[in-house]
Parts: sequence; structure tokens; C-alpha cells
Amino acid sequence: MAPTLHHGDVLIAWPGAAIHPGDVVLARYRTMPDRLVVKRAVRIEESGWWLASDNSFAGGDSASHGVADVVARVVLRVRPGRLHWVR
Repeated sequence: MAPTLHHGDVLIAWPGAAIHPGDVVLARYRTMPDRLVVKRAVRIEESGWWLASDNSFAGGDSASHGVADVVARVVLRVRPGRLHWVR
């Protein structure tokens, strides 16, 4: 999720929060139900959310894995010495 998130960032997520396109979310791809991912919600599909990575070179988004089930919306990013609301 670089450049939005960096290695070592701590994220605070809100389970059950309303999700809107553009939100950073914590989700599980149905093709990888044991793995939790942090991605950006793009659009709601008939059966789940289409997710994208902020780093197009990193891959691993819905183009590769299909729709996902969102677990929570990320609301806060904590870096040493700083707090940032995430959008």
C-alpha cells in the first residue's frame, strides 16, 4: 500500500464501519481466506468488494484474486511520533 502506508505503520481498523469507494480496508480474498490484506476499496460487486493496491507494481489486488470480503475499515495510521487519519 505504499505510498499511503509504510513498513512499521500501525493501523487502527473499525469492524462493521460503512465502507465507501476510496476507503482503505482490511479484507480477505475468497481465494485466500486465511490471509488478511490491506487494500483500497474500489467498488462493490454483486458478491463482494473489488479491491486495488495503491502501488500498481505490487499487484495482489482483485485483478489477481477476485472479489473480497471486507472485515473492517482502516481509520487511523500510527507512525512513530505521528497520528494520521486514513483516507
